[in-house]
Order: sequence, then structure tokens, then C-alpha cells
Amino acid sequence: MKKILIIITLFFSMHSQSQTFVKFNAATALILVPNVGIETSIGKKSTYQFDVIDSFWKNINGAPNEFYSFTNEYRYHFQDKYNGFYVGANAGFDAFKIQKWNYIKMGVYQIGVGVTVGATVGYQKKLNNKFLLDFFIGGGNHQGFYHSYYLGSNKRFEFDKAIKQNKSGEWIPYRGGVMISYRLN
Repeated sequence: MKKILIIITLFFSMHSQSQTFVKFNAATALILVPNVGIETSIGKKSTYQFDVIDSFWKNINGAPNEFYSFTNEYRYHFQDKYNGFYVGANAGFDAFKIQKWNYIKMGVYQIGVGVTVGATVGYQKKLNNKFLLDFFIGGGNHQGFYHSYYLGSNKRFEFDKAIKQNKSGEWIPYRGGVMISYRLN
């Protein structure tokens, strides 16, 4: 029941404030990692953004590099919405099949899921009535739950003694770029 109330509230908030932007991250597109989102007004100086980033790279130098990340973010704008500096608080979920940086020399990769909680700082610049640029960087805590495997096989890494899943937590930057934004209404 709570989920239905949240969805209804967000739906009516989007329509009552009448400013919604679809967004595409030009910076991540340069490395062929699409990042798209939607940002909508939910208050006088507040917006809500939901975005998805995917890496479709099957591998880099023989190691897998696939991940999918979904992020919800509340943003507070110091000036007018969609024009000037803002800060955001975010939480998200991801799924991955990657080689973590500290396993590169071992020939080992990881498959798992994770959750993120963090903050973003950014600046939005209106280009005209329909377009704006959103410059942002963010990061926080990532908690990962995964298994490790040898490259080129499905054999578990011999030092991976976890019965259920390995767990790790890092404080890392995980968001950033330049979003090209188009106003829908």
C-alpha cells in the first residue's frame, strides 16, 4: 500500500509542478556508457531525478565490464529550480559483472549486486526555454554482495570462502557528467 501511495504522490507532484526534463549524459556517451534520466519538480526549490546507467561492454582486455545502475535522487536548488547550484541526496541499486580494481593481477572477476547511498553537487545552466545543461559529480557509500570467479571459467576463486556471498563496502565517486536536458512541458 505504501508503494502505491508513493507512486500516486509522485505522479500528481509531477503534473502539479509542470516542469519535467528528460536527460542524456553526454560525458558518459563518449565512452559508450549510456546514462539517461528524468527530473521533475516536486516543490518550490526541490526536484526528483531518476536515472539509469548501463555499460554494455562485454569485456575490456579480457575482463568483464558489465553493470546496470538505477539511482533515485532528491535535489535542493539554492536559487531557481533548473538554474544554478544544487545539492542532492541519492540512493540506488546496481547489478554487475566486473573485475574489481584490486583483483586485476589475480585474473579474477566478480558477479553481484550492490546498493549506494550518497550525495551530489551540481550546477544547471539554462540554454533556452526547452534546453539546459546539468554539470554534476557525486559519490558515497557502495555496499556490494558478490562471488568471485577465475577469468575464462565459471570456477569460483579459491580464496572466495563465502558460503552465501562476499560483502564489501567502499566510499567512492559513482556519478558525474554533463546531462543535456530537454523540457517536456
